Amino acid sequence: MLPFWLVIPGVALAIAFVFNRLFPDTYKSAQHYDWFRRLRRPRWLTFEGAIPFIWIFIFICGIASACLVWQVDPSRPIIRGLMAGYVGVEVAILAYMPLLCGLRSLRVGVIAGASGWLWGSLLTLWVWPLSAWAGVLLLPYVLWSPIGTYVTWEMLQLNPTEA
Repeated sequence: MLPFWLVIPGVALAIAFVFNRLFPDTYKSAQHYDWFRRLRRPRWLTFEGAIPFIWIFIFICGIASACLVWQVDPSRPIIRGLMAGYVGVEVAILAYMPLLCGLRSLRVGVIAGASGWLWGSLLTLWVWPLSAWAGVLLLPYVLWSPIGTYVTWEMLQLNPTEA
């Protein structure tokens, strides 16, 4: 049997791979990319180039958090339920761009971002009593997600026809 510290990152990568295959046009299609790139952005958004690195950090923290929770006692049903919660948060994160660009709706992006934040916040609350460190490792997502959602909301104000 494979060790959990290989299985958990493997599952995360598999989910990302499946999303990439299910929604290949989101990132590769000039049509979707051009639509997103032409949207007006807030003047204070000077860190857009750092966003992919921020998300990589958040994913690594989430994987580490899931590994810590798994170590608590993998035979307990609550642990398996929490693993499903981690999958839910990853799906929420990965669904943002396909929803935003696929539907060409900033409003949908705001809803997706806020929903992901809510799910991540609940997961953090459920995880914290089992492993404080696992909860701490979810904080980068809980803190960053509202920023990304706010950026999308600001873009909606600047591009009202793209609601």
